[in-house]
Amino acid sequence: MSGVRSRAGRLTGTIALALALAACGGRIVPPGTVADTAEPVRPSSRPPARPVHYLARPDQPQNVRPSDGRIVAATPIAAQTVYPVAGATTAATAGLVAGPPIASLPITPAQAEAARIAFARSCPGLMRRTDTSGLTRGADWRPACAAASAGSDARAFFAQYLEAVQVGDGRAFATGYYEPEIRGSLERRPGYEVPVYGRPTDLIDVDLGRFSDDLKGKKVRGRVDGSNLVPYFDRTQIEEGALARTAPVIAWAADPVEMFFLQIQGSGRLRLPDGGGVLRIGYDTQNGRAYTGIGSLMRQRGLLAPGQASMQGIVAWLRANPDQGRALMRENKSFVFFRELDGPPQGAMGYAVTGQVSAAADPKFVPLGAPVFLSLDRADASGLWVAQDTGGAIKGANRFDTFWGAGPNAELTAGGMSGRGTAFLLLPAGTLARLNPGAGLAPPQP
Repeated sequence: MSGVRSRAGRLTGTIALALALAACGGRIVPPGTVADTAEPVRPSSRPPARPVHYLARPDQPQNVRPSDGRIVAATPIAAQTVYPVAGATTAATAGLVAGPPIASLPITPAQAEAARIAFARSCPGLMRRTDTSGLTRGADWRPACAAASAGSDARAFFAQYLEAVQVGDGRAFATGYYEPEIRGSLERRPGYEVPVYGRPTDLIDVDLGRFSDDLKGKKVRGRVDGSNLVPYFDRTQIEEGALARTAPVIAWAADPVEMFFLQIQGSGRLRLPDGGGVLRIGYDTQNGRAYTGIGSLMRQRGLLAPGQASMQGIVAWLRANPDQGRALMRENKSFVFFRELDGPPQGAMGYAVTGQVSAAADPKFVPLGAPVFLSLDRADASGLWVAQDTGGAIKGANRFDTFWGAGPNAELTAGGMSGRGTAFLLLPAGTLARLNPGAGLAPPQP
């Protein structure tokens, strides 16, 4: 009985702290420091993984848009002016107005076909998931999904089964991400000293909505310390050995800066030494700490010269200032844990993401799996995308992170991507009429 009582007390304390943390807007108070007796990081005892050689599938069209890093200016389609909706937390509360006819949008046949394939692949999840944007129901997508899977003229398909909708003011901001390839080894050896961690055994996910209806949709991550749930170790603590006993080491990276940016991208390839091939790794989970973009910090502190604000410029500064660079990277307390992949990287929906086709979005403003048309001041990122992923910094209406695949061109394009313009969601035909513009949807500005 004493063991049961002790366990119950521990769980009660854990839940109470979790509820208190949620009441503070999701912010987690930093835990105490790691004990000085932490042992050095050791490799996992499990056998090393067999390297994965992944070849692009023939049903994933490549090069559907220019991606060599050159910036070609474009003129975005003007958004409709609408009354702002203060405090909007979902697309349904941000206000909707009709966008232009899809047939009038400048969508190339290659973009349309690539998006049709990605959309069809996402359809099972799109119809099954609860749409937290408040715009659609699973059944709404069935006609379009059936038609997309059957295959046909892709441009005609989008024009017939979907309609363009502007969310709020429609003003879009798009960045880019890619699948990096860095140097790595399955075994620790000289020159390969940076651990690539899998999910720790003591990392706990807490769905607060299971304990209170008022907390539905709120989650925290942490670990149990005695009778309390405390925040999980931050980047500094992890780098100083906090995971020595709790996390498997998938591989060892050669460069801490390369590894830092692979964490930001969320998936990547490890090029193994001595012709050992390539090991693909993807996002498994994260330590629950808030993401801090070091590029913003560097701009605020005047560390970047004009023209240095791209990822390439940031990397160059970090390499030129190793001590300051390490301290700066540690200001991003978020830390990503990986798993081995036997295929292409997967997005938040659990489906493969496709370079130059997939994008990350905030699911509170975009149904995951829905197509999106971006009309930006950059020609390379303008056109049709499919929202198949999410990101820690991708929050709010009309905020997107475009995925460019792998390779030097993808790195160059994604690292310098910063596009602004107008976004239109492509929703099942009839959605706008069903939602009823008179019931909380924003009318056009007179």
